[in-house]
Amino acid sequence: MAEAEAHGIDLREATSLDAPAIVMLVRALARVMDVVTPVDEAYVCDYLASLGSGILVADDVGQVVGLLSYSIRPSLVHAGRSCVIEELVVDQTTQLQGIGTQLVEDLLRRAAGWGCVEVSVATLAGQRGAIQFYKARGFSDDAVLLEKHLRAGDEQASASSPGSPKLPGG
Repeated sequence: MAEAEAHGIDLREATSLDAPAIVMLVRALARVMDVVTPVDEAYVCDYLASLGSGILVADDVGQVVGLLSYSIRPSLVHAGRSCVIEELVVDQTTQLQGIGTQLVEDLLRRAAGWGCVEVSVATLAGQRGAIQFYKARGFSDDAVLLEKHLRAGDEQASASSPGSPKLPGG
């Protein structure tokens, strides 16, 4: 964190006051990924209030210029906590200044302090730059993440799930 602070960047946990900036950054990331995101300020606030979820922000004199969202969950295989990096995005105007590195390094320190036994991240297969970025920071490609996207309100999905799963803290 010291290097980021030396450049006027403060790394901190996000608050609901950061929601507008977080929405803008997530929408920018979605455009790069060529997807549409329904994220809005209310969802960001719900995310921040969710047990085990958080967002680190890079604050440049009151302006959020980067974020790293994460979640912590129990892992049966590791018999301990596992931290997952969900999104990492830095404003286009401040990219290549070490902010992403600082966010990742700060999360790694925090995760170790929280007793996490691993930190993992998934990125799109074609994002060679992102893959190289994480490998350069000690991550390895030990696993493959497969996804099946479900739409909220999809009749087939809701017909096969009679109730909501028990969510942490819910």
